[in-house]
Amino acid sequence: MGKMTMITSALFPWMLSMVVMVAWAGDPVLEFEWKVTYGTHSPLGTPEQLILINGQFPGPNLNTTTNNNVVINIFNELDEPLLFTWTGVQQRKNSWQDGTPGTMCPIPPGQNFTVRFQVKDQIGTYYYFPTTNFQRASGGFGGLRVNSRPLIPVPFDQPADDYTVMVGDWYVDNHKALRKRLDAGKSLARPDGVLINGKQGKVGDPNEQPMFTMKPGMTYRYRICNAGMKNSINFRIQGHTMKVVEIEGSHTVQNIYDSLDIHLGQCFSVLVTADKEPKDYYMVASTRFTKYHLQATAVIRYEGGKGPAATTLPESPVGWAWSLNQFRSLRWNLTASAARPNPQGSYIYGKIPITRTIKLVNTAGTVNGKLRYAINGLSHQDADTPFKLAEYYNVSDKVFKYDIIKDEPAADVDKAEHKITVAPNVVKANYRDFIEIIFENHEKSIQAWHLAGYSFFPVAIEVGTWTPEKRKNYNLLDAVSRYTIQVYPKSWAAIMLTFDNAGMWNIRNEALERSYLGQQLYVSVEPPSPRSLKDEYNMPETALVCGVVKDMPKPAPVAA
Repeated sequence: MGKMTMITSALFPWMLSMVVMVAWAGDPVLEFEWKVTYGTHSPLGTPEQLILINGQFPGPNLNTTTNNNVVINIFNELDEPLLFTWTGVQQRKNSWQDGTPGTMCPIPPGQNFTVRFQVKDQIGTYYYFPTTNFQRASGGFGGLRVNSRPLIPVPFDQPADDYTVMVGDWYVDNHKALRKRLDAGKSLARPDGVLINGKQGKVGDPNEQPMFTMKPGMTYRYRICNAGMKNSINFRIQGHTMKVVEIEGSHTVQNIYDSLDIHLGQCFSVLVTADKEPKDYYMVASTRFTKYHLQATAVIRYEGGKGPAATTLPESPVGWAWSLNQFRSLRWNLTASAARPNPQGSYIYGKIPITRTIKLVNTAGTVNGKLRYAINGLSHQDADTPFKLAEYYNVSDKVFKYDIIKDEPAADVDKAEHKITVAPNVVKANYRDFIEIIFENHEKSIQAWHLAGYSFFPVAIEVGTWTPEKRKNYNLLDAVSRYTIQVYPKSWAAIMLTFDNAGMWNIRNEALERSYLGQQLYVSVEPPSPRSLKDEYNMPETALVCGVVKDMPKPAPVAA
């Protein structure tokens, strides 16, 4: 091993958080220490019990670069088990670290566990959040960025600064109270407000301090993620336009927008130039597609500027046709480099034959008088043993059954008389199959879906129901490679991807209530036989074990 250099990060005043840069033959290692606790804050003006990371809400921003190895020693000082997932980080060959109940045992209260993963061949904007016990409703989320390596060209000039903006709806009740309501079989009511970086803001408050500052004439990068629980959010900056340059790990054609609809789980990077009168301006985040209107504001201040922000705020668009048109205007930048110097468009997805089509229909219903959400009539239920561990220990049959749902749902799946089944929802997929997934939404509310372990190509969103003839309308050239997709009311969305990342991967509705009550599944992508480290890593020696495998001897690791 070569020389080791330790750098204490100025980002976190707590000595618990530090960054270690290891200069050896491999890729750099970023090492963090997180203390996860409860704390009392008042984001909507009422004291609440929040989940804090090193005393912060939202949590610390993870600032990484392509191929960095991230090591986080997590101390769970809550009174419940805890897990974090890293939304959009593909965890290549390493679903062991994906942080969902189907892949990892949670960290018990009062204990610590070290998560290790690499942001392999990725750039862009992501975020993290806790996945157990509805805890995201109390906080524990934060931004995660992956910068391009210095030698890889970026299709825009270096901005003057890089700001993370976490937006989303919020409830005054904490996660335990909300969870109790869902466990009793009831739906969540409307949220109590919207937050920008943990604050609601107050229009016209002369004492409000700026969240961000800009120097006149300079251009800044804003990374905006919707980490909310229920609603799509429209984001805009008073008096300024936004140039979209990156969405969820992909450089885009650089279109300019007055506002952006950002659906649950989605992240956008935009460039904003400080070319207006030097004074204060409001950022605005407000709910979309709802009968109620909730909003948050935050101040952006020009350095040396004079004058408060105008109290007349820019309005959000009306209706979802505008939002659909926005989606259709987003295009992949085919000539931009990605994490490697080859152009993004060098992977021509539109010419790959489809191996398998899976249609997923979201529905709502009741089971034993309690609300449940389902996919193709099956409402997912986690098990005491993570499915990935059950596979590895060869005891899957003691924990779950594969392929309870079929690729084509029943014709009456959305009818009231169709009975919802509650069970683990795990689907098998062949390694390297090129898959078409259709998300079909027969409901009146907008949905958003995330697929872990991959980025995919959203090739179409249309009104109505999907048929094979719809493929003639697909964008087979420059759909933006990303990790979430929205589905509008009474509409469908189609995505394409190659299942080339072996492991156990979560597909979930990003509405927290819906995923908690069953609207999610896992895809088991098994590597070729015999197993090889070229296809999937061994289970980490330090991995926590639980459930039926807790006292079983670990299987022998693969040597090569």
